[in-house]
Amino acid sequence: MVITYGPMIYQAYLETEHSEENMKFWLACEAYKKITSQRKRISVARKLFTKYIEPQAPNEINIDNPVRKTIIRNLQEPTESCFDEAQRIIYMHMERDSYPRFLESKFYQELKHSFQTSSNNPTIN
Repeated sequence: MVITYGPMIYQAYLETEHSEENMKFWLACEAYKKITSQRKRISVARKLFTKYIEPQAPNEINIDNPVRKTIIRNLQEPTESCFDEAQRIIYMHMERDSYPRFLESKFYQELKHSFQTSSNNPTIN
């Protein structure tokens, strides 16, 4: 089993910035796309809308009004691609904004340094 720590570390950093909703939304969309039951898809789509999309949502993401309106229309009969455009926009926000800050952050630099230090000093069993 391979465990990837990168997304968890990035998520922890986003929490320090109080901007973790983008990563949480992106991950929730990835899980949403795997839903095969239409009944469950409808339920989860509504929850995603309430949590991330609607104005004043508890974890409202930064998307423009035309994308929001498209999602509202799509909620009538949600498909696996219902949130694709919003997910693409959020990915671009992270790619251009929070991820470069993460790579330059003290948080990441200290983690990288400690990893490099431990890699250079292997223990002998």
